[in-house]
Amino acid sequence: MPVSCAVGLPNIGEYGDPLLLVELARDAEAAGWAGAFVWDHVAYREPGWPVADPYMTVAAIAAQTERIRLGVLVSAVARRRPTKLARELATLDVLSSGRLVVGAGLGSQADEEFTWFGEDGDAKTRAQKLDEGLEIVDGLWSGEPFEFKGAHLQARTPGFLPRPVQRPRPPIWIAGRWPGTRPFRRAARWDGVFPTFADALRDETVPASALAEVVAYVREQRGDDSHFDVVLEGVSDGPDPDLIAPYEQAGLTWWVEKIGWYRAPLEQMRARIASGPPV
Repeated sequence: MPVSCAVGLPNIGEYGDPLLLVELARDAEAAGWAGAFVWDHVAYREPGWPVADPYMTVAAIAAQTERIRLGVLVSAVARRRPTKLARELATLDVLSSGRLVVGAGLGSQADEEFTWFGEDGDAKTRAQKLDEGLEIVDGLWSGEPFEFKGAHLQARTPGFLPRPVQRPRPPIWIAGRWPGTRPFRRAARWDGVFPTFADALRDETVPASALAEVVAYVREQRGDDSHFDVVLEGVSDGPDPDLIAPYEQAGLTWWVEKIGWYRAPLEQMRARIASGPPV
């Protein structure tokens, strides 16, 4: 399958305006992008920066677009109640007529988004809550009687409706920072992998060889050849199939264009979205 291209939209700082994010997503759809994904923050390390709620924003994007894939890339599941998250995600999939993608990870700010608000910021605890939360979300989506009891979370229901539109479920993409391996063993159990890299600069694209290492490891963990999404954030200047080709050979299925203040002023980012995807 050819590589699909999306824009990745921060929900903080000057991008912490939900009306702006909806506008940029509409612009992306008009310019031929295949997706628009919003970051997940409830606070940020920069004092005074505005923060837009990601799921409310994605719901508004769903209401004002028709074609693009959408979702939160990635959601810090450990600081969300899985029953509420399952309801939100199922509702978003219905509202968008089956266009939802679910991103999930540990979250990047243990203090600003966990301990400051009375949540446990310990990485091991967050990882356990992430795994348990995903099991609950997936189980509730079945719409059938479901029961789960873990070390931190539990659920019991005779049924949980409505179900998401997509079958067997909306795709779940797991984020992790390479070269750590635990997140990528987790990703192998779900529907896609979204690697970031410990030594990469925010405004650059890692080499295709780095992505190939991740793909080889995850495929080894999966042990089968069923479809599995491989997602990478990158930087391009416009249509450029030669840029994408080596990443596609490495296994890439989704390119997410980095959009944000750290790359260029907002008006330049608007222009980059308007110029269309690299392929």
